[in-house]
Parts: sequence; structure tokens; C-alpha cells
Amino acid sequence: MKPTAARPLSHRFLDRRFFIKQVIAAGASATLVPRRLLGAAGKVAPGERVNLACIGVGNRAAEVIKALDATGLANIVAFCDVDMGAPHTVKTLEKYPNVPRFQNAERMFDKLGRQIDAVSVAVPDFSHFPNAMLAMKLGKHVYVEKPMAHTFQEVELMMAAEKKYKVATQMGNQGHSEANYFQFKAWVDAGIIRNVTRITAFMNGKRRWHGMKVSGFLAGQPVPQTLDWDRWMATAPRHDYNHGYINGEWRSWFEFGNGALGDWGAHIFDTAHEFLELGLPTEVNAVRLDGHSPFLFPQASTLSFKFPARGAKPPLELTWYDGQDNLPPLPNDFGEGVVDPNVPPPSNGAVDAKKRPTGKVIYGEGLTFKGGSHGSTLKIIPESKARDMESKLPPVPESPSNHFKNFLLAAKGQEKCRSSFGVAGPLCQTMALGVLAQRLNAKLAFDPATKQITNSKLGNNLLVGPPPRKGWEQFYKV
Repeated sequence: MKPTAARPLSHRFLDRRFFIKQVIAAGASATLVPRRLLGAAGKVAPGERVNLACIGVGNRAAEVIKALDATGLANIVAFCDVDMGAPHTVKTLEKYPNVPRFQNAERMFDKLGRQIDAVSVAVPDFSHFPNAMLAMKLGKHVYVEKPMAHTFQEVELMMAAEKKYKVATQMGNQGHSEANYFQFKAWVDAGIIRNVTRITAFMNGKRRWHGMKVSGFLAGQPVPQTLDWDRWMATAPRHDYNHGYINGEWRSWFEFGNGALGDWGAHIFDTAHEFLELGLPTEVNAVRLDGHSPFLFPQASTLSFKFPARGAKPPLELTWYDGQDNLPPLPNDFGEGVVDPNVPPPSNGAVDAKKRPTGKVIYGEGLTFKGGSHGSTLKIIPESKARDMESKLPPVPESPSNHFKNFLLAAKGQEKCRSSFGVAGPLCQTMALGVLAQRLNAKLAFDPATKQITNSKLGNNLLVGPPPRKGWEQFYKV
């Protein structure tokens, strides 16, 4: 992204008490600071485990820790959580009673940096960025939950940091290591999926903000004794503590989350985005918004993303539907939705495959496909057409590793991350543009070459977002 007069894209570092000040101020480059001084092990020896620090311990983070540990490839050497000891962290802490605990990631790296090879980052959307940037600057491999970051520019900086520090990175959209990934690629390579001009993607389950109405931010409440509220806010503007922001409730707020699109888009149209080489759109239009609010995500949204031709691939329109009563138009022969039994339900309620399916319809040349989310595979519709095509379908290879194992093997130099920041970044930037269209209730014209919104000064400024709070500027310099 090019800098604008209103907001430069780089910031001066501020002084820090810890050794990280010197490391980061030097750029944490291996050409300036030896890796042994950074505490980075680089590629781990084949017979050794990856020493893993976990930033985020409760809620979704607990599942990420469990999955990474289950691979047998990691030693968990540190925990970091701003609410260490809160009820949602207890089970994890009890399982690993001897793992050192921190509420501040910088202090964790200051004390244990030389023992850490990689980190997992499973915290609210808006604080993915500073934690991931800190780790990469210190030469650590990074697994971060989806979406990669909160703003378009944060994703841009994370992609640049991945290249500069040459670390393994993985965004946590697990389906990118499961059957859907390998099937989609095989079908595109074989020409089964070709000349796609239209995709319908939808997530119509109940969300936390459905039914909520606010006229501003929430009134202040006493901060729990276990919570470091200042660290929880990270780079976000200062707000008084309220229980309505924590433990997943942050997803409801533009200030902290990325809504249904940022939460589920990375599980629904991720493979289409990669293997159809969609890149960045030229237009994002808020076709329908129910209950538009400057604070909360809409009660329902229909968003249109228009992607230009890519070489021989034709222009494509992707239409996104969310909201319980904003069901997408589906083909008459769609049938029931495609549901992966291994996918956890949304935060509020289960997916109803008949009334409110979650997934996608892909309209290609001569064939129409329906699919679900995560690792669920595509089906050709109608069934009669699927039977006709059965003998023409190419073999689909099995996954050599699940998403968590893939990351740890990449940290050891034995595989390549399938959802690296270079792959996941443009997907997340596309979703970030959709969030801006929701926030502004507008049609946004976007130039993929300059990475600028050309018809809205406010929208263009929001690509970067508000300035970080004092003390957090350092993370915005690669």
C-alpha cells in the first residue's frame, strides 16, 4: 500500500525496558543480529520437537493448543494470556501445570526467547497483528487464527514481515489441509472446475450480535482482578472495560472483530480464492444491510465482490450472504447443505443444513458445484450430472498432514505451509474490504495495483485504521 498524506504507513519505535527494544529497533534481521541472540532456532532438527509458546490460552486458543500438542511434534514451553487464571483458561493450565505463564508477550520473549522456536496466536482478531509481528521480528514461526489481522494494512505488513524474516507462517483455516483443498486443486488442474463466473457464499447461522442494539460503546464496569485490560486492548483505541467485549463478544464490534465474513469466509471460499487466483477485487458493494450500525455488524448482509479477468480466467462475481433471514438464492436441485461433521458449530447454535446451510455454490463452464465449509468436499449438482461425470474425475491425493502438523513440519523445514501469509493475505484483505463496505454501507471502488480505495477518502483511510495507542507503534514497522 502506498502512504497517504493523512497517515504514513510506518511509525517510529518507542523505547522499551526490555531487550526487545534493541532487537526490534535493529529490525531483527539476521544480517544485523545473529539468530542465536534473537533466541530463534530456525529450522528445527528432524529428530527434535518444536519449542512452542502459546499466546492465548482459553476459549478457541485451548482447542488450538490441544491440536498442536496432539501432533506429537511440539514441546509447549510457555503460555501467555492477558486473563491468565480466568475460568476459561483453567482446564488448559491444569493440564500443563509446569509450563511458565505470562500476561505480557514481550516479557515472555525477554525471559524465554532463546527457548522458543514458534508461537501460536489465538486471541481476538484485532490483537492478532501485534503478537504475530513481535514473534516474526524475533525470528519465530507463527500460527495465527483467522482472519490474519483486523485491517487491510495490518495484513499487508504481516505479508511483508513473513518475507523479510523468512519464517514459517500459517493461518488457521483448517480446511486448507483437508480434503476440500486437495479436491479443489485437482479439479481445477484437470479442468473440471473452469471458467467460473459466479460464486454464492453464505453463512446464515445465528451470531452474537443478532438482536443487539446499541447507541454507542458500552458503559464502563470494574475490571476483573485476573485481567490486564490495557494489554487486552493492544493496538485498539482506549475503551472502558465491559464484559460485553470479552470472551468472544468482541466479534460483534467493528472496533475489535471482523464479523461473520471474517470469521467464516476463510472457511468457505478460501480454496476458490486460491485456486481460481482471485487476488483482490475491483469493487465491493453493500447490496443489502439490515440494521446498519457504526458500532455493530449488521443483522444481515449481502455483499458483492467483483474480481477482474486473470489471464485466461474470466471476470468473476462472488456474492456473500449472512443473517438468519437473508438466505441466498440456490439452484432448484441444490438439496441439503454440505456439512462436515468435524466442524464445530457457530458460537450460538448449530448449523441447520436444511433451513440455513453454510457453504457455497460455484458456477463454472458446463458444471455447477455445491460445497460447505472447512474441509467438506464439493459435489456436482444435479446428481444426474454427477453420475455422468464420475468416470471423468481425477484422483484426489490424501492430505499428508493436518493443518497443525503442516505448520510444525514447516517450522522443521520438512513441509511448506499451505495457508502461509502469502497465500492467506489476499483472502483476508478481500474480506477486510467487505467489512469496510459493511461499516460504511457503501459501494467501494478498489485499485488492486495501488491498493487504494478510489471513491471514498474515509474508506481509504480505514484501510489502515486508527493510529495505534501510545506504546504500540513499534509493531507497524517491518
